[in-house]
Amino acid sequence: MKCPGQDIRYWKPGAIFDVKCSKCGHEVEFFKDDTTRKCGKCGHKFVNPDIDFSCASYCSYAEQCLGSLPPELVAQKEELFKDRVAIEMKKHFRRDFKRIGHAMRVARHAERIGKNEGGNLAVILAAAYLHDIGIHEAEQKYGSTAPEYQEKEGPVIARSIMTGLGAKKELTDEVCDIIGHHHHPQSDESVNFKVLYDADLIANLEARQKENPLDTDNLTEVIEKSFLTKSGRKEAREIL
Repeated sequence: MKCPGQDIRYWKPGAIFDVKCSKCGHEVEFFKDDTTRKCGKCGHKFVNPDIDFSCASYCSYAEQCLGSLPPELVAQKEELFKDRVAIEMKKHFRRDFKRIGHAMRVARHAERIGKNEGGNLAVILAAAYLHDIGIHEAEQKYGSTAPEYQEKEGPVIARSIMTGLGAKKELTDEVCDIIGHHHHPQSDESVNFKVLYDADLIANLEARQKENPLDTDNLTEVIEKSFLTKSGRKEAREIL
């Protein structure tokens, strides 16, 4: 069966459109499922600005359906995976809006820090959404949300979610490794870990400042000594 999104019989008005070439301004006709087109005037090849490969981020038949994606879109395909992870995180926490809100804030900070630090956003954002995913299990088993219990229970749940979404083993392994010690940095951590750590620290400090704020001097000392990345420190100064 052909995917309805790729079947021209189901297309709506606007599925065929013109885009101006970024080099010479000549109008180039695109079909909505074109990944790239070459300008007929200057020969410049460029990516379809309106293409949507969100289904390819989780569909196990994406390669058979779409074929090989051009190199320009491989990173986009991996990054789109974060949206599916966010949905699963919300399903897991259900009506625990406090934990959902915290995860969303951590992801927002992590994305900004990660872009500046050059980390892998697919890893960073999946870890950001899932870093506290073991907290309910920790409460049930140990009557505590202490970091060590979260880190013990989180990777198993995260791996189940990632595997269910069809994530590559390498991506799943790194995300689960980060979750398994995200409160306890080691001496040789990756950029991806450091970004997640700093983003989580900012979100936790935000919450603390609302309930029991540190004075300016103490807050400044925490920011200067506790963060693992230059971009995380900068983000903390701007936010806090």
